[in-house]
Amino acid sequence: MLEMLQFPFIQRALVAGILISTSASFYSIFVVQRRISYIGSGLAHAAFGGVALGLLLGFSPVLTAIPFTLIVGILTVYLQEKSKISADSIIGILYSISVALGIIFLALKENYTADAYNYLFGSILTVNTDDVYISIVLFFITVFVFLMLWKNWAYATFDREMAKADRLPVLRDDYILMIMTSITIVVAIKIVGVILITAYVVIPGSFSRLISNKFRDMTFVSIAFGILTSIIGLFVSYELDLPSGAVIIVIQSIIFGFTLVLNKFRFNS
Repeated sequence: MLEMLQFPFIQRALVAGILISTSASFYSIFVVQRRISYIGSGLAHAAFGGVALGLLLGFSPVLTAIPFTLIVGILTVYLQEKSKISADSIIGILYSISVALGIIFLALKENYTADAYNYLFGSILTVNTDDVYISIVLFFITVFVFLMLWKNWAYATFDREMAKADRLPVLRDDYILMIMTSITIVVAIKIVGVILITAYVVIPGSFSRLISNKFRDMTFVSIAFGILTSIIGLFVSYELDLPSGAVIIVIQSIIFGFTLVLNKFRFNS
């Protein structure tokens, strides 16, 4: 294991994996507690359109995916607030459009197979220096958001109407949460891919609910879980020469399933 750390690409992958998993696991709590897991899937599919556009134009797929995902995220909050259409229907419509555009962009691009594969299924070992810088910026923004908005988000998560009655800017906070979740999903695509990103932002929060009762404890448990499984998944994927995203999700799923079974026996005994 120590020998692996001598390679620069492993070092980049490890740094990016820790930073991105911290952000993703933090927002996972709110995605799970608010029961909006479908939004993770919708935003990931929306990002696919931006990734495909980046591959077509020769730009950074992460940077081109961010506007696509932000538009879908902001429109979801806006239409949910202003129209009678349900959030899942809105997400379904918007991400279908993004996927359709992504398919068209890929059809116009020659020799896209390898790059598209990495973004669809994740390849943390292909993380470059720019990805590390992006993950660092995302991490510090997440820390700032945690310090400034965690209490507001937690309050609105458990009692939205009371938060409004106390004159908290609930809608503004919803927009910020959606924006940050969107950006995090785009950045995390490099690690776990479009197809598996939903699990990456759902499993840590779900795991923390099994072993924690207080919301603050759940937050830190989710982050610790995300960091630990990402590190383990990175080394296992390297040793077995397997896609890092799939390995990380399998490890998270095994731990989550084992904990779920233990909780079931504990409550039944």
